Amino acid sequence: MSNETYFNHPTFGLLYRVCILDDNQELFTTLYAQRLFFLIKTMPNNTVFEPVSRSDARLMLEARLRNLRRLGATEDYQSLYTVYKTTFP
Repeated sequence: MSNETYFNHPTFGLLYRVCILDDNQELFTTLYAQRLFFLIKTMPNNTVFEPVSRSDARLMLEARLRNLRRLGATEDYQSLYTVYKTTFP
């Protein structure tokens, strides 16, 4: 079973989920280039796409890594760290 999640954006096509940031926030990137990043906020009545810069996406991912390390979620941390290294070499 795969943990990969995709979202179809009306303009940019298929987006790939990099990570879950919060209960209703996820970080996505374009599937192939991984140069455009989006913060997707899921609300009860709609979904909001917010474009974010590559540096802001990196900061969000680093904050999530710090939070996982603080919580002691070692497996989740290692998995996300692998994603971090491939997304931001």
